[in-house]
Amino acid sequence: MIVLGIDPGYAIVGCGVVEYKNNHFRVITYGAITTEAHTPFNIRIEKIFDEANELIQKCRPDAMAIEKLFFNTNQKTAIDVAQARGALVLAAQKNNVPIFEYTPLQVKQSVVGYGRAEKKQVQEMTRVMLNLEKIPKPDDAADALAMAICHCHAAGSLIGQLGRR
Repeated sequence: MIVLGIDPGYAIVGCGVVEYKNNHFRVITYGAITTEAHTPFNIRIEKIFDEANELIQKCRPDAMAIEKLFFNTNQKTAIDVAQARGALVLAAQKNNVPIFEYTPLQVKQSVVGYGRAEKKQVQEMTRVMLNLEKIPKPDDAADALAMAICHCHAAGSLIGQLGRR
């Protein structure tokens, strides 16, 4: 199974693609889609869509795992992130890639085993699980890889549940 993990944003979108086979992970690629601050917002959204679409076509993931948004105190930021997230979801949908959403708590629980884990703990466990020398940079890419790991674990457990029925 190949999974594209996404940490949504509009300045930096973290991306990470992993293969999960026989309980082993292999990193295919990771990085970020970045947009410049003074670029018109619609151009930023277009760039996010285009680059996500290109990544999907290149890696051909079986699933996309993306962070489920929750509103924080800054509504302007939340709305802008939601718009960027929409472009990312659309890119997956246009390429017939199933989309799965996970909360930060679910990702922490899946990667570290503790839902209140610190960000650095999640990043370090992601590094260890993927057998990487260093924690991936930018942080958004590490978060995207953790999102992909979360889906691999969740999909494995769902398959296991189906098999027991």
